[in-house]
Amino acid sequence: MSPTMAAATPGLGSAAELLLRRLEQAGADAEAGICSLEAAQALDLDHQVLVGAVKSLQSLGEVIEAEQRTFKKWELTPEGKEIVQEGSHEVRVFNSIPFEGLLQSELMKLPSGKVGFSKAMSNKWIRLDKSSEDGPRIFRAVESVQDSVREKLLQVQQGEEDSLEEKDKNELKKRKLLAEVTIKTYWIRKGSAFSTTVAKQETDLTPEMIASGSWKDLKFKAYNFEALGIMPECGHLHPLLKVRSQFRQIFLEMGFTEMPTNNFIESSFWNFDALFQPQQHPARDQHDTFFLKDPAEAIDFPMDYLKRVKRVHSQGGYGSQGYKYEWKLEEARKNLLRTHTTSASARMLYKLAQQEKFTSTKYFSIDRVFRNETLDATHLAEFHQIEGVVADYGLTLGDLMGVLKEFFNKLGITQLRFKPAYNPYTEPSMEVFSYHQGLKKWVEVGNSGVFRPELLLPMGLPEGVSVIAWGLSLERPTMIKYGINNIRELVGHKVNLQMVYDSPLCRLDV
Repeated sequence: MSPTMAAATPGLGSAAELLLRRLEQAGADAEAGICSLEAAQALDLDHQVLVGAVKSLQSLGEVIEAEQRTFKKWELTPEGKEIVQEGSHEVRVFNSIPFEGLLQSELMKLPSGKVGFSKAMSNKWIRLDKSSEDGPRIFRAVESVQDSVREKLLQVQQGEEDSLEEKDKNELKKRKLLAEVTIKTYWIRKGSAFSTTVAKQETDLTPEMIASGSWKDLKFKAYNFEALGIMPECGHLHPLLKVRSQFRQIFLEMGFTEMPTNNFIESSFWNFDALFQPQQHPARDQHDTFFLKDPAEAIDFPMDYLKRVKRVHSQGGYGSQGYKYEWKLEEARKNLLRTHTTSASARMLYKLAQQEKFTSTKYFSIDRVFRNETLDATHLAEFHQIEGVVADYGLTLGDLMGVLKEFFNKLGITQLRFKPAYNPYTEPSMEVFSYHQGLKKWVEVGNSGVFRPELLLPMGLPEGVSVIAWGLSLERPTMIKYGINNIRELVGHKVNLQMVYDSPLCRLDV
């Protein structure tokens, strides 16, 4: 074997060298070929190592020819090998019983006790005496035994399994002492280009080869056009979309119905007035809301309902004194980009009130809302809001807290606290806090409350019907649910925890 082989074919190693030497030494007999399994045994190599050398040599062209062959053979299992060394379980049990017998309880403590006792009893090598005063006792029933199980396993180990009957093999297989395995080997012959000094095949045609003409004397490796290429990078769902689908599934599991929220453009009436939010409220200022220029105003309203809303704002009613100001229709008609999805909740509750008979219901929505913010490290003009609404007779703050706990528990957020708060359209109102393991402090995750009568009764809902509701941004619970380490993994680089929490990803002002 030439030293050129090792230098010219890096990666084949000594296994390929030994295989080529063996084929060379076989001489004329090599026309018939050699078996890879026998060659591996003769060369003291692991068979899989030799198979790797065969495949490497095949990639070099016609150096060798290799035909894959398969056959089945019987092999000893680890338990079978143990029996060859120490004897069968039944023989070990028989040998452990003295002349005066052995308590069954003591026999069962032996490593081979349970299996050996059963087989020895079947062979009638031992007998059980239940009349003994100290408990059932085992005695030998014969003077000596022959370990036929071990003898049969020895035959298999020595390659003489053909001398065993099929029923004996199946019995040993049933006892998990033998296993039938499929062996894949290669029948190897010299190829038309066989040589013990195989030069490395070129894989690239370079400009230098063309310029010098050396390519004419070189041998190039054939292209494998059936080889699979590198899988292209596929798209991935955004973390917010993943969590959004989880939120949606949780709502559906809790029996909620999804509200239509495909109208990003909303009138001030539904966005503010219907929610008993006064027209001089700071949130209605241009600094906080995107108002539209074209179309600037909405024209279609349920006029009876609009008049009741106007009355409760300016004069009061339903047990309320209202805000005592001059309510203006032109202000209510202004179109805007909705600042919350509660406008969709107001529309659905009004629709519910128009039914002949009230039916309890549960609504939810997950969609985008817009705020006229100055863009900076902690504010964006667009984010997602999650909203849940439950309408039924006699609902209380306790019902709201129970629903919130169930909702957040399904999300995996179990540590919750509630704090009194103020909202224009809910009374009582609560802020929801969760303990953040990364920040080691309580952080606000949402707002909630019971809708005021000034909001519900003008719609036409029956007296005694209560509506509990809550809202939160999609981004902040995502942070709490996944944790900072998973967020770092999702975005692919190191992130400062407090910076992420304070960023628009986790904005709260829903």
